[in-house]
Amino acid sequence: MQILFINNDGSGFADQIQIEAGTSVKTLFQQRLPHGRPQDYLIRVNRQPTTAGYVLQEGDRVSITPTKIEGATNGPSNAIFSFPYPRLKGARWEPDNALTASTYLPF
Repeated sequence: MQILFINNDGSGFADQIQIEAGTSVKTLFQQRLPHGRPQDYLIRVNRQPTTAGYVLQEGDRVSITPTKIEGATNGPSNAIFSFPYPRLKGARWEPDNALTASTYLPF
């Protein structure tokens, strides 16, 4: 049986793969990502979240996307970003139509 498998782990790839009839999502995950933990991934079949016990059907589209990216932190950042606005000299410009907005911020 053939399905479309989209692996977004690492560099990511999409490919038509052959699997045995009766293969569940859990079995496919264990075969393709033996190093991963299912709770760290969003697993979808035909663009819908699924359960581990779902038995894959011919032509299903399976995507596996990590929810945690290695190296990312959950804590607050210690960096403080400051973007000072320079004091502009001269008159403000006037918008020439309704789609133009002024970015002048007086201080």
